[in-house]
Amino acid sequence: MDILKKLTEELGIKLWQTESAVKLIDEGNTIPFISRYRKEATGSLNDEILRSLSERLAYLRGLEDKKTQVLGSIEEQGKLTEELKNQILAAETLVAVDDLYRPYRPKRRTRATMAKEKGLEGLADLIRLQLTKKPLEEEAKAYLSEEKGVLTVEEAIAGAGDILAEAVSDEADYRAYIRKITFEEGQLCSEAKDEKAESVYEMYYHYEEPVKKAAGHRILALNRGEAEKVLTVRIEAPEDRILRYLEKKILIHDNPYTTPVLKDVIADSWRRLIEPSIEREIRSELTEKAEDGAIRVFGKNLQQLLMQPPIAGQVVLGWDPAFRTGCKLAVVDATGKVLDTTVIYPTAPQNKVAEAKAVLKKLIQKYGVTLISLGNGTASRESEQVIVDLIKELPVPVKYVIVNEAGASVYSASKLATEEFPNFDVGQRSAASIARRLQDPLAELVKIDPKSIGVGQYQHDMNQKKLSEALTGVVEDCVNRVGVDLNTASASLLEYVSGISKTLAKNIVAYREENGRFRNRRQLLKVAKLGPKAFEQCAGFLRISGGDNPLDSTSVHPESYEGAEKLLASMGLSSADLARGGVQGLSRKVRDYGRLAEQLGVGEPTLRDIVKELEKPGRDPRDEMPRPILRTDVLEMKDLKPGMVLKGTVRNVIDFGAFVDIGVHQDGLVHISQMTDRYIKHPLEAVSVGDVVDVKVLSVDLQKKRIALTMKGV
Repeated sequence: MDILKKLTEELGIKLWQTESAVKLIDEGNTIPFISRYRKEATGSLNDEILRSLSERLAYLRGLEDKKTQVLGSIEEQGKLTEELKNQILAAETLVAVDDLYRPYRPKRRTRATMAKEKGLEGLADLIRLQLTKKPLEEEAKAYLSEEKGVLTVEEAIAGAGDILAEAVSDEADYRAYIRKITFEEGQLCSEAKDEKAESVYEMYYHYEEPVKKAAGHRILALNRGEAEKVLTVRIEAPEDRILRYLEKKILIHDNPYTTPVLKDVIADSWRRLIEPSIEREIRSELTEKAEDGAIRVFGKNLQQLLMQPPIAGQVVLGWDPAFRTGCKLAVVDATGKVLDTTVIYPTAPQNKVAEAKAVLKKLIQKYGVTLISLGNGTASRESEQVIVDLIKELPVPVKYVIVNEAGASVYSASKLATEEFPNFDVGQRSAASIARRLQDPLAELVKIDPKSIGVGQYQHDMNQKKLSEALTGVVEDCVNRVGVDLNTASASLLEYVSGISKTLAKNIVAYREENGRFRNRRQLLKVAKLGPKAFEQCAGFLRISGGDNPLDSTSVHPESYEGAEKLLASMGLSSADLARGGVQGLSRKVRDYGRLAEQLGVGEPTLRDIVKELEKPGRDPRDEMPRPILRTDVLEMKDLKPGMVLKGTVRNVIDFGAFVDIGVHQDGLVHISQMTDRYIKHPLEAVSVGDVVDVKVLSVDLQKKRIALTMKGV
């Protein structure tokens, strides 16, 4: 198989782009580096296409390795024909290779292998040929053997039938047809193990839908219901059509002696061997596709969450709400440094509201707090009421934001949090994290395993390795798109930078602590174990403000400094002009990018990036994202009435809709059908996590705590 040609067709790109991207990946370049600094080589392929290319490249290379292994094994057995070799080489999936290898794969002891040991292969061949003129009982007498344990003609015929049934099951063409028709015409069904039992799976107690139409989130729900022993799930194949197909293929002569036996063999092969195996394969394929879809959605949600704009220049009070153990508070200055921590008890069972307010007023006055970041966990609703009452009593304006605290407890109990705050308890660390994730969501959230951030669905039921790899890729792309301040970044943020491993991240921090601030990017080469290749991969993503060279504070790569300086000189400027906030209007001065790129000795895409960067050095792509809603008043669920129009923040996007925080502590659901007047296949076509949207209340169920919302006609 020509892997490069196949990748080119699948991704809809040009062959030279594929060749170049594969070469760069094989040379050990990271996806963010290739996407940002090798645009000329790849024709400006973005990180999404490059990641898909990298994944497919690994799969197709794995497929070629599998083919080599299978061909070697069959050749060793002396059974490799030219036709079989060509079939294996032409196979496009691992499933197709497995089908072709099935008859030659070393088997555990089966009924067929035991029958072969009893010498019944000759009788099986005789039945397969369908040419005998004698009753099978007579033919079978020749195969009776006390020594081999074949005592009756019935046993001999049954053993021969077992050999034939396995041969039918091993036929690659039959399996391919049956798999295809089961997928096209089969039904996915589920039943309750106990109909009277109440569960979240009640809609699946008597459920049936065509296999090919089953949506990913339903597949994952059925799998979970089955794993929890609530549901029995099966695929109902079009059995009559499959049996007719097999009979047509196998019954080549109408022989009164062999036809009835072969019909029984076909039915046995289908029910005992083919059906369970094909059902497993199809369900596995459905699960894999559903997982891939769910991982994609999780990745998109995570990306939006990480790319939320930071709230800079404010002193924030982080509030980790709780009942019995009290609410933990942490005051964090504009740089993220923790100034103070304490615990208050305004919630049940203590209900010390007055004392709590007195403590809060002192903290707000002492540190100039302007914003309260409230976690959305247990007792959040009660805490919010205290905050709203407090704001009305304050002489200075203070606002609050409800922050999704998913993963805060995972972080606060981690080794990383212990190293960061050795003298804090778990609650104090959690409060500090809740404050910081408002100031810089990206820098704070990278400290948490992406799977624990909770913006997906069924994340615990899927292939954890695949999920981890995909989400790590998302975090990498976000960190490198934003860039990292080399002199303030934590090791947990640095390790997501292109080319920097966990060890290198720690070494950078250690070097900084020992030698003080980095003055220029070249200093990175003095960091232990950070060689020229790692420097090439990471340098452009690491920023130094107020250093020796103003270009170090931009995303211009050191390899392009000469071109950037020549560009500035041609405009009568120098890199010192950058330090004064960039060269405004530079793009308007460039008349012909192609000609200028040639003069400066850089590629045109690189030149365009340099111009954009010099106009606004170190610009933050997050500035274009919707900002969080700052609140001063509380709304309760009982205040909601159908028809009310509210502003909300999208908290999570799933296959059938989106959950929107409208400030009542119970996120409302906008079903996919209520998102837009046009037809959309997936909610992500209309909204993303972090979007601020206008919604109208459709209905409120206080008992079930459900709010239905619409975005239509608002």
